[in-house]
Amino acid sequence: MRIVAGQWRGRRLVAPRGDLVRPTADRVREAWMSIVSPLLPGARVLDLFAGSGALGLEALSRGAATVDFVERAPPSIEAIESNIATLGATATRVHRQDAQRFADSLDAHAFDVSFADPPYDGGFAAALADRWSVCPFADVLGIEHRAWDRLEGGAETRRYGSTAITFFRLP
Repeated sequence: MRIVAGQWRGRRLVAPRGDLVRPTADRVREAWMSIVSPLLPGARVLDLFAGSGALGLEALSRGAATVDFVERAPPSIEAIESNIATLGATATRVHRQDAQRFADSLDAHAFDVSFADPPYDGGFAAALADRWSVCPFADVLGIEHRAWDRLEGGAETRRYGSTAITFFRLP
């Protein structure tokens, strides 16, 4: 896994050990970043269900001002902290916490851009979309999910094989 573009382009990232994490495929991450790249310079970014931290670190590489990573699994926290150290990334905070609870605690407009790559099972994507519809904690939220699952209230959905990203945007 590598950073696709920006100041750290081509730099390698480590993934958490074990099979609990399903890293976003490079081509999906690249497409995701291309969609939100105009919003990233100077942005406050939130990476929910952060896994390796690749989405947030890609945003930093492309000019985001700050990134908050939210993850509860110890192997993922270890990978995120290792990747931050390897890149020499600053302006980051790692929250060892349940991502849904973290999102539930946020006020409206707390972040400019938010990424979420929750486990596909368990209804996490739908719960996060519901939370955003009640309190839009980011101006733009992208949620990765199975391509055949539908998230209500999204502005657009992009499909990449068996993976989809649904975007939620404030007008």
